[in-house]
Amino acid sequence: MWPVDFIEEKRDGKEHSAFRINRFIKEYTQGNVTDYQAAAWLMAVYLKGMNDEETAALTTAMRDSGEVVDLSPIKGITVDKHSTGGIADTTTLITAPLVAAAGVKGAKMSGRGLGFTGGTLDKLESVPGFRISLTKGEFFNQVNRIGIAVIGQSAELAPADKLLYALRDTTGTVESIPLIASSVMSKKLAGGAQAIVLDVKYGDGAFMKTRKKAEELARAMVRIGKLAGKPTTAVLTSMDAPLGMSIGNSLEIDEAVQVLSGTGGKRLTAVVLTIGAYMLKAAGKAANVEEGKAILQAHVDDGSGLKKFKDFLEAQGGDASFIGVRSLTEPVNTREIRAEKSGVVTAVDGRGLGAIAMELGAGRARKEDPIELYTGLALHKEIYDTVAEGDPLCTVYAAARTDIRPYEERIRKAFHIEAGKNVEEESVIGEVIEG
Repeated sequence: MWPVDFIEEKRDGKEHSAFRINRFIKEYTQGNVTDYQAAAWLMAVYLKGMNDEETAALTTAMRDSGEVVDLSPIKGITVDKHSTGGIADTTTLITAPLVAAAGVKGAKMSGRGLGFTGGTLDKLESVPGFRISLTKGEFFNQVNRIGIAVIGQSAELAPADKLLYALRDTTGTVESIPLIASSVMSKKLAGGAQAIVLDVKYGDGAFMKTRKKAEELARAMVRIGKLAGKPTTAVLTSMDAPLGMSIGNSLEIDEAVQVLSGTGGKRLTAVVLTIGAYMLKAAGKAANVEEGKAILQAHVDDGSGLKKFKDFLEAQGGDASFIGVRSLTEPVNTREIRAEKSGVVTAVDGRGLGAIAMELGAGRARKEDPIELYTGLALHKEIYDTVAEGDPLCTVYAAARTDIRPYEERIRKAFHIEAGKNVEEESVIGEVIEG
């Protein structure tokens, strides 16, 4: 009756053994379990849940379904950073060179964007000449030499997760904490880093809409990391407004340069320093978060973080000559959208702005869709900023023949401006959960 009895076991709310979970994942990956049987099991998990031991066993089985990267050729402690995704989230491109400047190695495997959330690889490919494919030898040598390398995720990394993820997306079983946690952590554990720092987003512009749900997911992932012997920290961050001031691939490269130069937006800078500080702490480079933030700020102030970013781009073939000279994003077809009244920005509809950026070509609806690397939105105001009538809110960067006018009113409506209102500012950093 295998795998029917396995499906029935979870349907009836019973606990799976690690052996049976491993067998199911192995046989599904090998094609001995059908998609409709796997879908039935996913729905049973969605409805009945999994305990910590089951979730850890599922994570391990998916990790072991493919290649587990051996980072032992890299000298020193490697710390991996992962974000659950959000709008204007350029954290990786800023944090990685900053922590590398502080002596923490970053051997990063990243993915492409889907929907309104940008992919690190797409952003990097907006830099002319940048290579996302390196041999293992090139990858290890570069990390040892400059402390950072970013490549595309191997197809051999956690293949079981790829199969299950595609099924979850089409069977209404995406929003299951055990399934999300095991999906994320199977890839992180397969990546081989010695410690993991997670940036778990919540809010309207994030996958997890409520802080409570994000906290539940964060705790589940930290528990998995602990059971796997990998020190794991989760930082909850708010996505009720765009994190950064740019939405679009080359625009986010420009924003990374701005933050590394000390002129970036408040929210993104706060998240970068916090995530980076926990990475330094995990690597033993800082005794506490306050010390870690001070170290990173010093690397911003003296320009060493920006130099590390330039070294990284050039090491992978990128033309970094624009840094300190001009913007990477050239204004081919732009329009500035200005405020029609004065007041305080009490809210910014990040999801709405993300949809506009996607329509301009900065994002993709399907993985195979092409994107326009040099389109998107550059914001001039963020939540809690004071605005005067006529102040620029946003500059639209579009392809040559795109009519920008239909987007103007939608962009203005995304900025909620209220006159004479005292707004209590919510910190972009929520709870921190350490394993």
